[in-house]
Amino acid sequence: MKQTAVSTDGPVRNYVGGEWTDIESDDGQPVYNPATGEQLSHVAFSTPEAVDDAVSTAQRAFESWGSLPVEERIQPLFRLKALLEEHQDELTRLLVTEHGKTYKEASGEIRRGIENVEVACGIPSMMQAGHLPNAAPGIDETAVRKPLGVFTAITPFNFPAMIPLWFLPYAVATGNTFILKPSEKVPLTAQYIVELADEAGFPDGVVNLVNGGKETVGALLEHEGIAGVSFVGSTPVARIIYETAAKNGKRVQAQGGAKNYVAVSDSADLEFAAEKVFSAACACAGERCLALDVVVVHEDVYDEFADLIVEQAERAVLGDGLEDDTDIGALITAEHEQNVREFVETGIEEGATLLRDGREDTVDGREDGNFLGPTVFGDVTSEMVVAQEEIFGPVVGLARASDFDEAIETVNATRFGNAASVFTERGGEARQFRMEVDAGNVGVNVGTVAPMAFFHFGGRKDSFFGDLHAQGEDAIHFYTDKTIYVERWP
Repeated sequence: MKQTAVSTDGPVRNYVGGEWTDIESDDGQPVYNPATGEQLSHVAFSTPEAVDDAVSTAQRAFESWGSLPVEERIQPLFRLKALLEEHQDELTRLLVTEHGKTYKEASGEIRRGIENVEVACGIPSMMQAGHLPNAAPGIDETAVRKPLGVFTAITPFNFPAMIPLWFLPYAVATGNTFILKPSEKVPLTAQYIVELADEAGFPDGVVNLVNGGKETVGALLEHEGIAGVSFVGSTPVARIIYETAAKNGKRVQAQGGAKNYVAVSDSADLEFAAEKVFSAACACAGERCLALDVVVVHEDVYDEFADLIVEQAERAVLGDGLEDDTDIGALITAEHEQNVREFVETGIEEGATLLRDGREDTVDGREDGNFLGPTVFGDVTSEMVVAQEEIFGPVVGLARASDFDEAIETVNATRFGNAASVFTERGGEARQFRMEVDAGNVGVNVGTVAPMAFFHFGGRKDSFFGDLHAQGEDAIHFYTDKTIYVERWP
């Protein structure tokens, strides 16, 4: 009988070849509840030898898994979808406990992950590549997609359920085997998901879980048995991941950081825009790459919009994510909370106007939690650090624009290109924004510009390194290569 992992108690474990195993390492760190400061578990960091064992196991599993009929490969995915839905409440509560976001946010994240499992179940149609009879006299040509081997994903702390499910379902449905290396800050949610994958019935070695830190990641990036690497995280690390993986001959997609702007026209429904912008900026405590944290507002409606944003911030309830009335949860670590506070100090020093200071906000009974209330800056200009650097906290900056052309120019004045949005009642402005803004995910009267699973997740400039993105058709291209058959039968 197989051993099972314990998702809510005991040390974090690896899952390799269908078996849960203790991690033999002196290196590691505690796992904390960000809202209470309570230690939940301990995660040890896998050694290069453990990585080698996982890769070798996945390679052996690929030999049979990659040649299975595609209809057989997707059957465990159907079961995984059902299991994720069946256990959604427990998974949501675990995610909130180790991450700090609200129950509603965590539940929505898991639903987004399930959508990717649903889409991957359509691989039999999505993986088809094309056939052309009589491509030349007496010759037929056919393109066939084939899996490549072992893929790995190195995922971040901010979406511990959704982002692993950006990759795992597509990798295995297309015939590859898979190794997940989750963030060491939030390993418990990933462990629970892999438990459900084990229950779903994937053959041993098809889905694997390896926990660890920097050395573990390095071993994955350099291992000759890894065919491709997916990464989501900060831009400096994404650049290193991209360069290292590519240098070692691997396919790589590396999603970096963001500094997302939103333009608010003088024609916009300001109350609607303020509600959606504030939510997009401060949901998940601002710890997401789709946060719209700089708002470029037409000068004629700037003061009114600023008042509305401050009202939104004043109404937001800071607290433990498991409490029903909480709107903004805890930040991931005490160190990160301090980092966000330092950004607020920098904004003040640079001359931005502090319209709402969340640094003194507290949560009764959660004195050891990592909390910072929503903070609003006015009079932000493009050269300021708070306008250019990713803060990853509940901080909103407001900038003025004299006209719509200036607003677009300001939106584009960032080295990042993840997302941008516009609030307007004019079709011409919406079209101009869509045509001229340099971002991979663009919204019109939309706050959080999050593509559904059947579209790829965009990103440009310093927000993405690679050619093929996560989700949708890009995922099929990333996890397969085309073989061209040229046939003649005289």
